[in-house]
Order: sequence, then structure tokens, then C-alpha cells
Amino acid sequence: MVNTRTRNRGRARTALLGAPVAALLVLALAGCQDPASDAGDKASAPAGSATAGGEAAPGTAQPDGQSSAPASSSATSSAGSAADDPCALVNQTEADQLAGMSLDPGRAIGDTCTYTAPPSGPTGQVEVFVGESGKNYYDAEHQIHGDRLKPLKDVGDEAYLEDGSVFLRVGEQWVSIRLVRTEDSKQEDQPLTELARTVASRL
Repeated sequence: MVNTRTRNRGRARTALLGAPVAALLVLALAGCQDPASDAGDKASAPAGSATAGGEAAPGTAQPDGQSSAPASSSATSSAGSAADDPCALVNQTEADQLAGMSLDPGRAIGDTCTYTAPPSGPTGQVEVFVGESGKNYYDAEHQIHGDRLKPLKDVGDEAYLEDGSVFLRVGEQWVSIRLVRTEDSKQEDQPLTELARTVASRL
């Protein structure tokens, strides 16, 4: 007959040995978390949240509702497009007013634009030279008729008026405008000056 006291001691020893094993199993199960759940938690993070450095990711919404992406300057874009298109610097309406007649639509060739009167009417033409062409025209007139060039104030960075022509510079950009018509060229000074001021504001 087995001693009852000896049997109880054996059961107690088995229980004590089993406790550490159970604890290890619990810790092991806790460490085996499903990776998919971590990915899901990260995916559910709101867009535009701060990075580890505390800064919002580029192009995301800021707390004030504005994007962190730099905005382009519409003024710069507009000025660049006008300088690239000589017919945009002096438009149809302005060419007609300068010539005092209705001209055909402007024809852009390279960095020049020409508005010409219909063959059936009086002689009239407005020529616009931009960039290198504008600078070359100014240099030629300055070399040949330098004494005829009259400086204009408050027009771009530099401007000169000549009978039937006006020359102006804004930064490194030159523009020359030439008017050809049969009427007295002295009446063209004021319209040419005003047009030069308008063109300078577009560069």
C-alpha cells in the first residue's frame, strides 16, 4: 500500500515543475503577433501624418489646410510666356491702334512678329523684335543714328525713342518696335512711348 503522504508530495512536485513551462508558453504566444496586423495598423494611419522627425511628408496637407509643396509663381510663368511670344507682347488691338488702321493678324517668325495692312488699303505695318533680334535692331540704329535716339524715362530699365521706332530693355531682355506708315512720324512718338511702357510691364 502506497503511503498517502508520499503520493501527495509527488503531485505537488509535478505541479511546481509544470508552472514555469506554462509561463514560457504564454510568453512565446505573446511574442508571435501576426505581422499582417502591424501592417494594417500602419496602413490605417491618416495621410499627412508627421514623419519620425516631426515634419509632414512633402506634398501632404498641413494643419492649416495648405499643401507643403511649393506653389509656382503665376506671375513668372506669365512673363516667361509673353517674352517667348512676340505677338503676345504687342497684341492685335494694340498694333491696330498704333498703326491707326485694321491690320492683318500678326505673323510670328522666330523672335519677331509682323502685323501688315491689307494690300488693298493704305500702307501700314507694325514690327516687333524680341530678344536677340530686338538687341540687334537697337545696336544697328544706335550705331547709325545714335544722335537721333531720345532716352525715355520710367520705361523698363532702359528705353529710347526714334522716329517710327522705340527700343526698351527689362533686365537682359530687349524689345524693339517699328511702325511703318505714310503719315507724319512725329505723331507716332506718344503712341510708341505708351506702347513701350505697356510692353515693359509684361516682361
